[in-house]
Amino acid sequence: MKASIYTKETIREIGIQNRQFPEFSIGDTIVVSQIIKEEAGKERIQAFEGDVIAMHKNGASSTVTVRKIAAHSVRVERIFPVSSPLIKDIQVLSKGDVRRAKLYYLRHKVGKKAQVKKLVATKKTAAKAVAQETAPAAE
Repeated sequence: MKASIYTKETIREIGIQNRQFPEFSIGDTIVVSQIIKEEAGKERIQAFEGDVIAMHKNGASSTVTVRKIAAHSVRVERIFPVSSPLIKDIQVLSKGDVRRAKLYYLRHKVGKKAQVKKLVATKKTAAKAVAQETAPAAE
């Protein structure tokens, strides 16, 4: 399957407006809900839950690489174009505490070594999060 590149012109043709997904970064655990088209015109929504190991910010053709461990320790990676009309929703489950921009080294790790350390909320970070959530509502 050929990966399609979304430019500003193709997005205008498709009719996609500004996507309002929550902010997430490298190391976060997210759930991407994607529309899957089956035979006979049927559509269903499939959720893909995993860690964000890479983000390529190229404007309209931005992509996110998500990695998960499936059944029987099978590693699965998917690259999602953020502007795609097939992406219905993105949810952030947890924040990760990482020091790198790309987490490709996780491909060679197994077990607990392949896990991303989770960001622990302190009183300061919790207060900042509450302030950010209430600030847009006041406008």
